[in-house]
Amino acid sequence: MTNSGTGPAGPPSGSAPAPQSYTCPWCSTTSTGTSLSCPACGAAVNVKAVTTHSGWIELPGAKDMARIQFGASTCQIEGNYVPVADLNLAPEARVYFTHHVLLWKDPQVTLDTLPLQGGWNRLLAGMPLIMLQAHGPGHIAFSRDAPGEMVALPLHAGQAVDVREHVFMVATGEIAYSWFSVYPLVTNLDRFYAQSAPGLLLLHGAGNVFIRHLAPKQTILVKAGALLFKDAAVEMRLTTEYVGRSGPVGTAYGSTWGERYHWLRLYGPGRVAVQSAAKGIDELVAS
Repeated sequence: MTNSGTGPAGPPSGSAPAPQSYTCPWCSTTSTGTSLSCPACGAAVNVKAVTTHSGWIELPGAKDMARIQFGASTCQIEGNYVPVADLNLAPEARVYFTHHVLLWKDPQVTLDTLPLQGGWNRLLAGMPLIMLQAHGPGHIAFSRDAPGEMVALPLHAGQAVDVREHVFMVATGEIAYSWFSVYPLVTNLDRFYAQSAPGLLLLHGAGNVFIRHLAPKQTILVKAGALLFKDAAVEMRLTTEYVGRSGPVGTAYGSTWGERYHWLRLYGPGRVAVQSAAKGIDELVAS
């Protein structure tokens, strides 16, 4: 039988509409697309990607009242200028966090310390010595107490990211945590790794956050204070650039630190994220 109408034949009468799916361009999570934001990272659904001429994509931080699902628990981002992460933990759910970001909690949410290795080295490195973990059920909220963007990074099983020191806020219990020294690059990096199950990682970006996808063997130079996170596959080296120097290092014309510019050279493939308020540790790199 041929279709005698002028348009394409529609679905049979009484059949259900074909299910729709939406793949988030920021975290690659597939959902129905029926909510206003991605259930995994909080980014607005169908938001237009804003890309600079140089290839940086403005990361849409989780907007006010965005709702994120992780397992049977949820996280709601509240506020724009100094955002709060309000978590509703299901029974048996666990998250861990740095102690100074805790804002409030329900009385039934229990807290204890998260064992950390290398305490003496962490002390010398200026990293937090105490990390807490919270157990559901109940609500618990966190805030960085500084303006910026709340960056929600869902990690799929087998995925790992390296995060610059002092920007980590909260991670779910499915994500393993370790840290390592990369001095004199950025002193230390936190590594978060989703082993056998997906998890959620919350970071605080100062100012606005921009992300770039590096192709294999593609490189870029980033100031140490600007780096927010990178995929674990992205390699990093320290590069020193001599600006306006008229003589070799060690001479009267080439011995001052002011003539040296320090960069982090990042090698693809993988994601690199930077924060626009690039304050931080350039002095440590140059020392």
